[in-house]
Amino acid sequence: MHDIRFIRENPEAFDAGLKKRNLAPLAAELLEIDKRRRAAISESEGLQARRKALSQQIGIAKRKGEPAEALMAEVAALEESLKKGETEAARLDEELTHRLEVLPNLPLDEVPEGTDEHGNVEVRRHGNQRSFSFAPKDHVALGEATGEMDFAQAAKISGSRFVFLKAHLARLERALAQFMLDLHTVEGGYTEVAPPLLVRDNAAYGVGQLPKFAEDMFHADNGYWLVPTAEVPLTNLVNDMVLDEKDLPLRFTAFTPCFRSEAGAAGKDTRGLIRLHQFPKVELVSITTPEQSQAEHERMTGCAEEVLRRLGLAFRTIVLCGGDMGPASRKTYDIEVWLPGQSAYREISSCSNCGDYQSRRMGGRYRPKEGKGTRFLHTLNGSALAVGRTLVAVLENYQNEDGSVTIPEALRPYMGGLATIPAPVARK
Repeated sequence: MHDIRFIRENPEAFDAGLKKRNLAPLAAELLEIDKRRRAAISESEGLQARRKALSQQIGIAKRKGEPAEALMAEVAALEESLKKGETEAARLDEELTHRLEVLPNLPLDEVPEGTDEHGNVEVRRHGNQRSFSFAPKDHVALGEATGEMDFAQAAKISGSRFVFLKAHLARLERALAQFMLDLHTVEGGYTEVAPPLLVRDNAAYGVGQLPKFAEDMFHADNGYWLVPTAEVPLTNLVNDMVLDEKDLPLRFTAFTPCFRSEAGAAGKDTRGLIRLHQFPKVELVSITTPEQSQAEHERMTGCAEEVLRRLGLAFRTIVLCGGDMGPASRKTYDIEVWLPGQSAYREISSCSNCGDYQSRRMGGRYRPKEGKGTRFLHTLNGSALAVGRTLVAVLENYQNEDGSVTIPEALRPYMGGLATIPAPVARK
């Protein structure tokens, strides 16, 4: 959500931010609505003041026994004008709010220009791509060969973009989540949360999912939304809250299933675990001050990268251009892991600094240590990591020629000491 006062004071900067989002300038148009809105409010306030003065005169006239009909007639006429003025002010306020609430956040100055993923810029790379002495398989071939990854049966009961994971693969998925949670809570200083998976409109609105991105979510018949990511409930922990600066930053993590309709992904990644309607993810959310949000963004991205380092997976980190960022973000780092089965780097985490965009929508504030009043919080979120995609990366990078998969050492304590997922048994 944007502050109309900022647009009044910085119309050129506002339009420059929209340009980096590949949007047309809107400051003049929005300020014209705001001008009419303020004029309607001012006129209504003037009429209210005149009505109050007339009411006092009527009271005085009645106490003196003087006629007050003319004054009363003027009040009656004012009532009609006041009603119209208040209606117009409310209409313009609603129009302005609607225009502002669907606009994306303004990118930071250092965010690169660009219209799509081709404008993204790599900032660092870690690890070496594994060299195989055989042709590596993708995760679908590896999983289906063992019978522990079943898309066909899932499709019978749920449709496409669902899967059954069984036995070793089900345990590996759980092991990855537990490993990530332990790393983030013990070493990263995040507080683990088990959040609701169904939320109301106000929660989805608060993080910017509503009203513009309703089609990307699943909606229950009784009015709830299934969370597309734990970012939604975790960030809403400060919905309509006023915190003390001394208690910041707040850092939360959660392991949850996530639900996405993938409305805009028709034909994309239809095979395998990369893009499902239901998928598990470990999420990170930070709540902090404006002065600390950029440093917190770097810290959060580092926490997500550390998961891949511990797992021995090659990855690269890129900063997204203005045209490829999510709408709530003012700066986003994507972390992409190397997948031998696709011979490509694929996104496994997205860490975003949303500034005060979300807190303005949900009314999240804090009291500064010095000075009076309150300020809007800054919110950040990141995947750390998408568990299903991490499972894909482990299977493809640690596969052996016979179809077995070596378990990374960091995960073995969570797998009961198992060092290898056995090769599929040859069928007779």
